[in-house]
Amino acid sequence: MAIKEKKTLRAPERSAFIKVKLVRSLIGYPKDQRVVARGLGLRKLNSEVVRPNTPEVRGMINRISHVLKVEALEEQ
Repeated sequence: MAIKEKKTLRAPERSAFIKVKLVRSLIGYPKDQRVVARGLGLRKLNSEVVRPNTPEVRGMINRISHVLKVEALEEQ
C-alpha cells in the first residue's frame, strides 16, 4: 500500500487580522465557552484583542459568537 500525502488547501484570506471584543458577560454560560474566551485572550467585559485571521481563530469565534463583536482589520 502506498501512503497518500495529505494536501491542505487554504482559502484566500480577506483580511490579515480580526479584532474581537467581549460585549456580554460569560456568567451563566457553560465552562467550555468561558475557556474559549480565555483562549482568545478575552478576560474582562469590553476587552479587545487582535488575532490573525486563521481557521483556528475563526472556529473559536464561532463557538462564542453570541457574546462577541468582530471586526476585520487590514493591518495590525
